[in-house]
Amino acid sequence: MRKINLHEHQRSEPHPLSATERDVLAQTLDLSVQPVIGADAVYHLTPGSTVGAVDVDGLSVLIRPKMGIPQLLSLACYAMSKFKPRTEMFDYPREYALPDVLALALASAAGRAFSRGLLHGYRTEEEALHTVRGRIRFDEQIRRRFGLPLPVEVRYDEFTDDILENRLVKAAARRLARMRLRSQDTRRALSRTSATLDNVSLVEFPSRAVPEVRFDRLNEHYREVVALSRLALRHTAFESDRGAVRASGFLMDMNDVFQEFVTVALREALGLSEQVFRESNNCTLDEKGRVNLRPDLTWRQGGRCVFVGDAKYKKVKVESVPNADLYQLLAYVTALDLPGGLLVYAQDDAEPVVPLIHKVRNSNKRLEVAALDLSGTLDDVLNRVAHLAQGVRRLRDQAIPLLPAA
Repeated sequence: MRKINLHEHQRSEPHPLSATERDVLAQTLDLSVQPVIGADAVYHLTPGSTVGAVDVDGLSVLIRPKMGIPQLLSLACYAMSKFKPRTEMFDYPREYALPDVLALALASAAGRAFSRGLLHGYRTEEEALHTVRGRIRFDEQIRRRFGLPLPVEVRYDEFTDDILENRLVKAAARRLARMRLRSQDTRRALSRTSATLDNVSLVEFPSRAVPEVRFDRLNEHYREVVALSRLALRHTAFESDRGAVRASGFLMDMNDVFQEFVTVALREALGLSEQVFRESNNCTLDEKGRVNLRPDLTWRQGGRCVFVGDAKYKKVKVESVPNADLYQLLAYVTALDLPGGLLVYAQDDAEPVVPLIHKVRNSNKRLEVAALDLSGTLDDVLNRVAHLAQGVRRLRDQAIPLLPAA
């Protein structure tokens, strides 16, 4: 199999591609494809903010993130499940690809969780039986059986290992195993995990609707493996067909990961609920409601918005904060009648963005710009988010006295 190794936002060496491969990669990935002058069917590939691995028939494309894979997976776990992985969970050789690292971490976590035996729980079943078990469903018995005594429509609770936690782990292991993983160790580890869950139903969970699990003292030892499983299921559902060519893979959009992480981490630092601090989808710019706005960060208090902001996974320099981003933030603070708002960027290691304040002419609006350093451990990053949260509180406090009375 041919292999292409790429790096986030870095132009590649020339690579030969068929027309179909070129088109599938261009349509599937956040990827710039530029023909090499003077060469036929040879291209430079420049990835955007999507990282991971994609297989296109006999071609395997790996896109490595700028940050380390352990950092990325730690941020993503926290963003999706508010779970703080142990430092060594993703400590695998540097040459391992992103899907392999996640798969090995999942298999290892599954082994630790299963060492106490498979988790069992009660699941409600509704069946037609020839004996009475649990409660008779009289309404269904009359509707379906027209008064016949057998079979009996019943509802009962069954104590089983075929429960949501185990289904999530099995689905994640199977989905990762379908990929062309680059490590034999990874495939063997996933096979052991799946074999342990042989009696558990295989469920296909939609990538955008992976169910959450509530934890208590009975299933707390599953928290680690469930968080990794939910993360795997969120990002491994990608499949695409183009004629006889099929593409599949594990992809993470760094824009989504960064936005989700900033939202969840700020919410936790501020001690707010998801209903109070979240992305907004009911804001419009004009009075007739024709121009929709969707801020990443809003804080609602007493039925009013008291803070607005946006999170951008863009590596920008001090003098080059995009005008379009400032215009977008200005639209938010104007529509919500707030004195100011906040733009949060991912910090550029080459030239970090220092905190900036733009005072808008003739409007008394303040557009603040900050950068979040994602280097170091997850705890290091969360400490920086806590400092960022102080700025959010300050903007909220400035807005409250200016809001009209309810």
